[in-house]
Amino acid sequence: MQPLDDLVRPGLRVLFCGINPGLVSAETGHHFARPGNRFWPALHQAGFTPRVLKPAEQGELLDLGLGITNVVDRPSARADELTKAELRAGGEQLTAKVLDLAPDWLAVVGVTAYRDAFAAPKAAMGLQDRTIGPTRVWILPNPSGLNAHYTLPKLALVYGELRAAAGLPDLSSVPSE
Repeated sequence: MQPLDDLVRPGLRVLFCGINPGLVSAETGHHFARPGNRFWPALHQAGFTPRVLKPAEQGELLDLGLGITNVVDRPSARADELTKAELRAGGEQLTAKVLDLAPDWLAVVGVTAYRDAFAAPKAAMGLQDRTIGPTRVWILPNPSGLNAHYTLPKLALVYGELRAAAGLPDLSSVPSE
């Protein structure tokens, strides 16, 4: 399976970073594409988008100043199939990418992956002390349906905290055209 292309450009307000592409995402070429993944509904309910986007509509994020990448490029059925070495190497590659693109915020979705990728075993959800160049770093919960600890309303709440910290308007109540 081919790695998934990043959805990026310089000057993003928030660059969301998944752990690695799932098999459905790798097959379709769209981030967070597995049915049951709550990324798209959480993004909308948090106010990042004016409606729930479908994975095939991911390109619309760029116009909102949002992008998507992954810590590790290799697709897998589950993130726990990745090795710590892959995650560490991915953290180095992600750092270089963030330095090149300079988004305002990097939002890593998955605290365990962040801890391994950045050798930060005590990292917790939310704003991090670490910056990558001028980019501030925030850890969000993984929106996978396998992460049952976070319901969709709870995901939307914590994703909304990032949106507010980033100074982005709440688009969840903007009427769609």
